[in-house]
Amino acid sequence: MMNYNFFALVSRMKYIERWALMRNSRAENLSEHSLEVAMIAHALCTIGNVRYGHKLDADKAAVVGLFHDASEIITGDMPTPVKYYNKDIKTAYKEVEKVAEEHIIDKLPDDLKDEYRKIFFKDATKFADEEEKEEEAYMRRLVKAADKLSALIKCMEEENSGNREFRTAKEATLKSIEELAVSMPEVGDFMDEFLPSYGKTLDELE
Repeated sequence: MMNYNFFALVSRMKYIERWALMRNSRAENLSEHSLEVAMIAHALCTIGNVRYGHKLDADKAAVVGLFHDASEIITGDMPTPVKYYNKDIKTAYKEVEKVAEEHIIDKLPDDLKDEYRKIFFKDATKFADEEEKEEEAYMRRLVKAADKLSALIKCMEEENSGNREFRTAKEATLKSIEELAVSMPEVGDFMDEFLPSYGKTLDELE
């Protein structure tokens, strides 16, 4: 019987540290970040379904969140200022990410690869109609929003610990999220109802 390396490779996310260019009071690894993105993405989709009449696949959003940065097992965490320095670097890095993701998927048995491509790649799913396609696209936008919310939470935690290193990152991330909330009310709801609790102590959360 063949042995496949996919899950052993993915498990190495816990060794990838984020925020490499920043002085951290507490290091954050890719596994922690991915779990948080998955939970927030699921919440955003659930809010969208319950409050705004969407038909979003919240469970799939959570899984997409879990794997959204899996390519960094191979590429490492590329700092945002570098990744988005200019259009050419951004385009080149997207290509590198895609090659890395295909390399990871190639570690699966052949009969499972297409199912995982539907998680990794937005264009790999076939849709019954245009509405379903639009809902999938909106779901993936909410996963990206969850990614930014997770980054904001990290900035808040660092600031609350007395580390001013993340001050400008917090300001930039917050501005980006506020812009997203204009067209995605789920994001605004999460910020209003859940984000303030992240600054509380354990006793205050009881």
